[in-house]
Amino acid sequence: MQLLAFGDAENTGSLVRALQGERMPGVLYADANDPRGVGLLSWSDDANFFVGRLREFLLKPEFAALTPKLEYSMLGRTYALGHEPDLEDWLIEKPKRTVTDAATPWAVWYPLRRIGAFSALPPEEQTPILREHGKIGHSFGESGLAHDVRLACFGLDKNDNDFVIGLIGGELFPLSACVQSMRKTRQTSQYIQQMGPFFIGKAIWQTQL
Repeated sequence: MQLLAFGDAENTGSLVRALQGERMPGVLYADANDPRGVGLLSWSDDANFFVGRLREFLLKPEFAALTPKLEYSMLGRTYALGHEPDLEDWLIEKPKRTVTDAATPWAVWYPLRRIGAFSALPPEEQTPILREHGKIGHSFGESGLAHDVRLACFGLDKNDNDFVIGLIGGELFPLSACVQSMRKTRQTSQYIQQMGPFFIGKAIWQTQL
């Protein structure tokens, strides 16, 4: 999955029509922090898509006229932990369902990087740290307030981030509250070196799966 952000988007209708005409897989967000800003989330199970079909599409007039905001560019791959009952659904289908659900148009996307010391911890120390962090995410997800898309971006990010996180929900407040709650965990307070920049948007167009 890749998120690209743009400014000077005064006619979002033309962007939507272009996406629909090309049948692009994606979500177009209105940028909550820029009245002329948009974000485009796209995906494929083939990395060639991003430097082929998507690249050619973005060079067409509708998107080529926009101003890229490269600081918000995020690229990551889905990953599994080994206990997922349906691996193909977890890696390919579930992330698409999450971001294209019309009932959950709000999104907060951000990259993060852990400090190197976390990777040096033995598994028996990493597990409770990750469990504490994950418990908060699960509580928001089970209540329907915030769903997450977790992408690994090792070697894919210009700033050497480790992960890209997408928090998706029907309202913006719970997404902010989720980030706030996770600040108190040991992982965030002790082992996160950098988070952000944060892209906050609301979907104005979503691919129909």
